[in-house]
Amino acid sequence: MTVHKAINEIGLIETAAPSQGESSGKRMIDLRGVYKSYHAPAGPFLALRNIHLAIQPGEFIAVFGKSGAGKSTLVNILSGIDQADSGEIILNGTPIHTLNEDQRSRWRGKNMGIVFQFFQLLPSLNLIENITMAMDLTDSFPLRERKQRALQLLEQVGIAEHALKPPSKISGGQQQRVAIARALASDPPILVADEPTGNLDTKTRDGILEIFSTLAENGKTILVVTHDKEIAACASRIVHLKDGEIVAGQA
Repeated sequence: MTVHKAINEIGLIETAAPSQGESSGKRMIDLRGVYKSYHAPAGPFLALRNIHLAIQPGEFIAVFGKSGAGKSTLVNILSGIDQADSGEIILNGTPIHTLNEDQRSRWRGKNMGIVFQFFQLLPSLNLIENITMAMDLTDSFPLRERKQRALQLLEQVGIAEHALKPPSKISGGQQQRVAIARALASDPPILVADEPTGNLDTKTRDGILEIFSTLAENGKTILVVTHDKEIAACASRIVHLKDGEIVAGQA
């Protein structure tokens, strides 16, 4: 018996809201009745409960909530790193809940950039090489164009002058800018950032948020996960998670 079935049998699963029949083609992110549960020492733990969420192209969304609210689980489900127990996850027109692990990985490489709190840059590579490696993995641009594109992305995030330096020779805020450039390497329509400014000072944080705002204005769909109210306030919409449920910002 799966965890989800066990929870269902003891009456914790609510009936998912019916689909409103709207076309997901106009939505960049469309979650319908998503549940995710885990085994825990005390028994089944419901991390996400009946999540319905529609995000249009070009929106800058903040997913806000305290630790344990389900924010990271939601990111893992959205990115295809983890699978939901039930529900539909339709991203850029693709129902990723129907894909196997390899298919989700290939889809993610071309359609979603991910920025983490810890930059995860390769220390042995310079900044350009960290970005071109992402293009190498997805084979998303002709080989001869990749270095030039990497330089253009570094210019976009304001640190092109450091292009040939290794990550150890630049500040934490600058490394996060490189991580954003790397996430944009394959020109994905969706950018997801999980607590991307948690280790940065206020001035550097504001610079990163300005980059996200500009990207959204230029058509990227941005989803930032945070527990910081000031960061959430910079988004065009706040989706508030509490105990695995969306309590505000769903529409």
